[in-house]
Parts: sequence; C-alpha cells; structure tokens
Amino acid sequence: MITLKKSRVAGAVRIPASKSQTIRALLIAMMAKGKSVIRNPLISADTESCMNALRKLGCSLELTQDGIITVDSTGLAGSGSCIIDTGNSGTTAYLIYGLLGTLGLDEITLTGDEQLRSRPIANLVRAYNDLGMDAVCETGCPPVRIRGRLKGGKTSIECPTSQYLSSLLLALPLAQEDSFITVPLLYEKPYVRMTLDWLDRQGIICSAAEDYQTVSVRGGQHYHPFDETIAGDYSSAAFFFAAAAVTAGKLTVAGLDPDDSQGDRRFLSVLEEMGCNVETGPDSVTVEGPQVLRGGTFDINDIPDCLPVLSILGAVTDSPLRLTNVANARIKETDRIAAMADNLSLLGLETIQEPDGLTVIPGRLKGGLCVPCLGDHRIIMAMAVLSLIIDGGLTIDDESAASVTFPTFFTLLDSIKEDK
Repeated sequence: MITLKKSRVAGAVRIPASKSQTIRALLIAMMAKGKSVIRNPLISADTESCMNALRKLGCSLELTQDGIITVDSTGLAGSGSCIIDTGNSGTTAYLIYGLLGTLGLDEITLTGDEQLRSRPIANLVRAYNDLGMDAVCETGCPPVRIRGRLKGGKTSIECPTSQYLSSLLLALPLAQEDSFITVPLLYEKPYVRMTLDWLDRQGIICSAAEDYQTVSVRGGQHYHPFDETIAGDYSSAAFFFAAAAVTAGKLTVAGLDPDDSQGDRRFLSVLEEMGCNVETGPDSVTVEGPQVLRGGTFDINDIPDCLPVLSILGAVTDSPLRLTNVANARIKETDRIAAMADNLSLLGLETIQEPDGLTVIPGRLKGGLCVPCLGDHRIIMAMAVLSLIIDGGLTIDDESAASVTFPTFFTLLDSIKEDK
C-alpha cells in the first residue's frame, strides 16, 4: 500500500526499455542457435519470466552489471518433456507458444499464474492445431498441453489481441512447410509491425497484405545470432507524458527512438489533439500540458494499453472524454474498462461504460481514498499519475505489480515532483 500526494511535475526522466521489444529479442535469441547480445533490455517481472522460460529450455543467459544480456542457445532442448511457467507474462505465453512446437519435445505444458490462467488462448490453440501441432486446452485459457511438431499449412484466426498473430509470425518461419494465414479480425496492429520489423532484421521471408488480412510465411527458415539495442518504452513513457498533461507541467522523457515501431507512440498524437505541446528530439520527447485539456472522442483500437492512462485525463478535460473501439482492453490482465470506470466513479467522476469503450465526465475528485488496482500494473501507474491532481492525495492498495513492466516507476515519479 502506498499513499501519494498532490504535486506539480517538472524536469526529465530516462525511461526503461520496451518490454515488447525485449521479449521478442529474447525469443528470437532462443531460436538463433548461437550467442546473441541484447543491449539495454528491460529487466522486470515479465522479462524475468521470459528469461526463466529460456533457461528451462536449456539456454544459458548472462546479465552483466551494465545491463547487457547474452543468450547462448546452443544447449536448447530437443527432446523430453517440460512445464513452462510464464508467470504473469501474457506476452511471453502467447509469443513462445508456437516456438515450443518447433523444438521436437515429447510434451510441453504452458501455464502461468492465476491471472494468466484466466486469459483466453483458444483461438491460438485452434490455429496451431490446424498447422500440425497437437495441443489441448480444456478451459480455453492456459494451461495448454502441447504435443506434435509445427508443420505449416493454412489457418484462419481472429485476433482480439495482436499477440496471436505475432506468435504465428515468429514460429512459422521455422515450420516444415509454407504457411498461409487469413485474419478476419485484428486489434493492436502496430504490435504486428513491431514483430515484422524483427523478422526483417533476421532476413525472414514473409508477406502481409494491407491491414494484415492475409499473411504468408515461407517455411524451413532459420534465425541467426544478433547484437541489438532495445529502445525506450513508449507504453511506460505514456504515464510521464500524462503527468505533464494533467498537471499543466512540462516533462522531458529521454531514451526514446522517434522512429521506433512501437504503436504507443500514437499517445503523443492524442495529447496534441487534447491541447498539449509536444516536442520530439533525436532521443527524447518533451510534453507540456495546457491549463485545461480538450475532451473528445478517440478511437484507441491500436493502443489499448493506453486506456487506463488516457481515461484519467478525462478528470480535467473541458468536455467528456470518450475512448472507443477498444473491446480488447477487457481481456488484458484485468477488465481494464470496468476497473477504470469503478475507480474513477469511486473518486467522484461520472463514467459511462460501453462494451468496447469508456466515457469519462470531468468533475471534482475526492481525496483521501484508497483505490483497488487488482494487481494490474497499468491501472496502478495510471492511478498514481491521477494522484498528482487530487486534494488530499490517494492511496493505492498494492503498488508492487508495477514491477511487471516498470520496476523503477515510483522512484522516477517521485523524482519529478516539485512538491516532494
């Protein structure tokens, strides 16, 4: 439990590396048959879960004091059975799934913590079974028992999370045959572009139609050892951009690549539409908030992870803030639409839930309350930012889950407060 006080913000922070990029790098290194070097990785609970999975499968990992991971995959398992527990990391669970079917092990059980075991995976199970694997998932959520080897072929899959398609894109180059995927539904498209960028760097041959409605992947390909640097995380940076926005402050966030494929860069465009001044440098972004933010309607289908932090901006807009086309926010670590509506209502704001969105009506916030964050790192960090403008402060029931993606969040947040 942590109690936070109202404060303006100013100054600069350096943001940690991208979780999504770090996990993709680790998984490609696992399959690269040699030594790969990952510079400036994110070290957090989620990436530790991914690294533990690699170790369980026979990879050797070395983390130096200056933040470099060397992955030696020459000992990667090729026989036997094992249990892969990815903890709370849904990204690891989804993305590693198909790769497990390329190893030739007799049987693998893919599981995680209680929260992860409530996250849907049935669409992915069906797709991989179409492609030669023999997997059983009794509840539609992990655990999944995996047998058989990934062969390739044809499948169709609806992707309410982009991680389904990214999983297939990572695994199918290693399949025995070519593959063709039809994708009638796809959310979070920028994350697919991120995966394709990694495949491009590896020289993997695949092609995708506009909007990724059809994808073809050549089988019989290989990954190669690499040396790559991970850029700062726009998803994490969004909380500091929002801190400047809600307090009418000015913050510089360093360590960001302005050309990175991370979809959450679009958060900055939303802030500009709401009246913020955004200045982009070679490796940093500065955001200055106005006295009053503009409300409006925003389709955030491609940036669903931003729903919690965007919704808090509705407390200080000049008109209602409506976030739409983001039904996939209900199947993250928690139902984030419901959780944010409940917390904002508890604090005195009027909210309107829709099946695929949330409307927040600006109003006066109640201070001195404790909000439940359900162990969801993005809800925890969003409520912490909101505390900056609440007279009487705010108590968060359990801040520890922020370490899933951002272990230093509260230290950095404290460092930019003017009223410490």
